[in-house]
This record gives sequence, structure tokens and C-alpha cells, in this order.
Amino acid sequence: MAVSGVAIAGVFMAALGGLLAWLLAVANKRLYVYEDPRIDEVEALLPKSNCGACGTAGCRNFAECVVAGSIEPARCTVNAPGMNAYIAEFLGVDLGDAEKRVARLACGGGRHVAWLRAHYEGLGTCRAAATVGGGPKACAWGCLGLGDCETVCAFDAIAMNPYGLPVVDAARCSACGDCVEVCPKALFSLEPVSRRLWVACRNRADGDCAEAVCEVACTACGKCVADAAPGLMRLEDNLAVIDYGRNELADPVAIQRCPTGAIVWLADGHVSKGPAAKRILRQRPLPVMSEG
Repeated sequence: MAVSGVAIAGVFMAALGGLLAWLLAVANKRLYVYEDPRIDEVEALLPKSNCGACGTAGCRNFAECVVAGSIEPARCTVNAPGMNAYIAEFLGVDLGDAEKRVARLACGGGRHVAWLRAHYEGLGTCRAAATVGGGPKACAWGCLGLGDCETVCAFDAIAMNPYGLPVVDAARCSACGDCVEVCPKALFSLEPVSRRLWVACRNRADGDCAEAVCEVACTACGKCVADAAPGLMRLEDNLAVIDYGRNELADPVAIQRCPTGAIVWLADGHVSKGPAAKRILRQRPLPVMSEG
């Protein structure tokens, strides 16, 4: 009796399926890449924030690097120190010593001390405002105060204060860098917490012009440079600059005679200004300059 076409097709498909299964088995054996099972265990002990503050592409990649020995557990500054110590003990490696970094804002010009040169009516973001002549602020370098940094912060580490300036909660900050990327004025930077001496200004206009648009701007008077340890500070383009390569020389003495309070000392979550800094009692926002 003749074999039907359906039967032949069935035999052919079965043979083809068997061949493909065999090829897949061979390929799986030949191409198999061993993955250390400890990677999954280390990843489970990480915060899964995928913030990139450690310098890797995310928590999975960080776990792979820790297990491979190319990075130390302490480099994850978002994780609890005790959890990093547990990972180090689990893997039998050194914990390492990575100093915590936080985002810092180089501006102190809130609405009550910094003038506006125009009203802005448009999309309520700093990036949008900055495209319109650099924004409404009279200080071309100043914070626009529309909160892009607060919006992008996935750790709720940034909140806008009543004067339209972002305030960073150092305990929550993971140093992910999102605020650095989103700020159109480049006012944020990631700094080790040991850098306590800080210039809270980026205005590079000359002293009189700077103070005319913002009462707390750096006027390049040079008093901080004269009072600081030799070589620690210098004036550059009408702005005080700190050489953090000599950070061990930093001392609050550098802020004592700053007349505007642009040079500050940061410690334990507090911002300290020197006794010579002008006292700002005004609470209300300043008007547009043409209306003042």
C-alpha cells in the first residue's frame, strides 16, 4: 500500500524536530557561559536603585564586578554600610573605603536676594526657561528655581525651599548625577562630603555687577583667598575657586570675612556663613528689576 503524503510529511517533521533539538543541545553545550551563582546572591543584597553612582551600569553589573574582584563592596554608597560589610564577608574580600559623595549646588540666590530681569510665562521647567534668553534671572549664572532637579531625583533627596532654591538632603542623596545632567546652568556637582569649604556661587561678573543682581553673589573681594591657607584658594574670572587637591588645609577661617556669605562651611547638614556676611531679613520675593 502506498505511503500517504501526510505520513511522509509527519515523518519528515519529526526527523527535522529531532535534528534541531540535537543541534540546540550541542550549541548549548558548546556556547554555555558559566556564571558564578554568587552574582545573584550579591545582587539580592543591593538596593536595586540602578543609580550608577558606583560607576557601573547598574546593580547587576556592580554585583558581577564585586564577585570578579574588580570593585569593592563599599563603592555602593547607596547601600547600608552594614549590608556592604555583609557582602564583603560573604565573598571573603576587603570591604574597601569609598567616601560618600553628595550633590551640591553652587548658588545661593533665592527669590528674596536675586533680582529678575523679566517675567517668564511658559513651560514650567528650568530647561525651557533657559532657552528664552537664558532665563528670567538677572544673574545669568543663577539657579532658575523651577525644580527640574527635584523632579528627576528618584531618591527624594532634593526639595525646593520657599525661595525657589533646591536643598539637597545628604542622607538621601545617592550621587547618581541626574541633577547634574538636568541643570541647564551646570550648578550641581558631585562632591565628597569631606569637602566642607564651598563657594555657593558661579557668577563671574565683576564685583559691583554681581552684587547688583544678587545680594549673596561672590564679589571676588579676595578676603577668603587672603585668609585661607596658602594655595588653597584663588580668584579666577571674578570668582573664588578652591583647590580641593589641598582640601586637608581647608578651615572655616576662610569664610569669616566674606561680606556676602557666598563662601560657606558645610558640616553635619548645616550651612555656616561667616560673621561678616550680611544678614538677609527680607522674606518676600524681589520684583522684576524694571518694576522695582
